[in-house]
Amino acid sequence: MALKQVSSNKCFEGFQKVFEHDSAELKCKMKFGIYLPPKAETGKCPVLYWLSGLTCTEQNFITKAAFQQAAAEHGLIVVAPDTSPRGCNIEGEDESWDFGTGAGFYVDATEDPWKTNYRMYSYIKDELPKLINANFPTDPERMSIFGHSMGGHGALILALKNPGKYKSVSAFAPICNPIQCQWGKKALGGYLGPDASKWEAYDATQLVKSYSGPRLDILIDQGKDDQFLSAGQLLPDNFIAACTERKIPVVFRLQQASCFCSPWLLILGYDHSYFFIASFINDHIKHHAKYLSA
Repeated sequence: MALKQVSSNKCFEGFQKVFEHDSAELKCKMKFGIYLPPKAETGKCPVLYWLSGLTCTEQNFITKAAFQQAAAEHGLIVVAPDTSPRGCNIEGEDESWDFGTGAGFYVDATEDPWKTNYRMYSYIKDELPKLINANFPTDPERMSIFGHSMGGHGALILALKNPGKYKSVSAFAPICNPIQCQWGKKALGGYLGPDASKWEAYDATQLVKSYSGPRLDILIDQGKDDQFLSAGQLLPDNFIAACTERKIPVVFRLQQASCFCSPWLLILGYDHSYFFIASFINDHIKHHAKYLSA
């Protein structure tokens, strides 16, 4: 499958690149960012896949997360795809910020008019790794996944639905129980139809209850002052309870600001933004490097 290089920038002795290709799964052109560490010039490297959140493209993570130095140090190729098909001319695809363009939710749609193009689950699971492995110096046996918000949801379900495929998984502020939140109900209902029992196949809290694959050590960072946490969109407590019941290890870190006060400054904790992600991205890179090392 032909790749077209869109951009290339030297970064920490490696290269941050963006490519475009024609996707067979999504029936449209797709872009992805890929960081190639210095080690990729002389040998095969493990691959870490990042899944972004609502409204994002491949650009958000590669320009805002400040992950490249840690990836270079640990010799990791990092791939950051787009979050949905683009320009499919589907009626209503651009009407909402939380459904359609920029909001593929990492599912394979079964409902018209979405089912032809909106197959992000299969794109991430199958098509994209085959493309990456065929064109870059990867070790196909060493692959991990992480993400943010909707992408954290995507990372968790991909790891849970495909035991052994990913060596490790982590997430920033993931949507943990989409069948119980408004974002999830809108997206899953739109893409999969009104039968809520079908939604459970893409819900991490439901999937973990029947997980029986290799040991997964899950790392989740959540900002204490995340507006979507307080709005009930993320529901990490439900996922943690399900993991605890199944004795699946999960490290959940509720991150907050240092405690100090002044009469002229209001101190807030970590929120849902890339400032939060950049603050802890090195911990996540190290988490995955531990499992991806040869």
